[in-house]
Amino acid sequence: MKQVIVFTGPSLHPREARRVLEAEYHPPVRRGDVLKAIRDPVDIIVIIDGVFHHEPAVAHKEIIEALKMGVKVVGGASMGALRASELDSLGMIGIGYVYNKYKDGSIESDDDVAVAFDPKTLQPLSDSLVSIEYNFKKAYMNGIISWDELKYLIKIAKSIFYPKRTYDRIYKECNLNPAVLQRLKEFIEDEGIDIKREDAIRVLEYVRDKLLR
Repeated sequence: MKQVIVFTGPSLHPREARRVLEAEYHPPVRRGDVLKAIRDPVDIIVIIDGVFHHEPAVAHKEIIEALKMGVKVVGGASMGALRASELDSLGMIGIGYVYNKYKDGSIESDDDVAVAFDPKTLQPLSDSLVSIEYNFKKAYMNGIISWDELKYLIKIAKSIFYPKRTYDRIYKECNLNPAVLQRLKEFIEDEGIDIKREDAIRVLEYVRDKLLR
């Protein structure tokens, strides 16, 4: 039986993640956590969430050390997507929409995926910019908002510090036509998705279906 360690939290709670993949679950990865993980036998390390600003982020060199030891390291959704885009040439495996956006340069900053979360419950307390942009672009493609309104909404979203970035905050700060705003709210409520959560599930499905068979 292969030993799998997964670092996740606000993108996909371990309780939900276990329904997809049986593994050893840890909270969002911090500097040094990967080095600790490889002290004992481990076959696969999955990085979904990680700390960004309030504590040192997982270092490239510790992931590289794991790869040198023959450990499969897979990333996606959040910190995992960022590190995979930086280290895939060295063997780290990246999965999902967010990874591809980092890879092609559409997004560059950790601010695009950062959210505030409750350290005890791991529940997100804000919305990620990458998901907000994804859903607003989806609203534009469906004729809910115009191109100018899309650019305007994204500008507002980017201006809000990530721990306070939520759809409600954006709605309050924007000056859209009330009818347009109401249609947008309804569209996001009915059709919007958390792209980081979707990617996290894809990462776990990849490990389950491709690396454990």
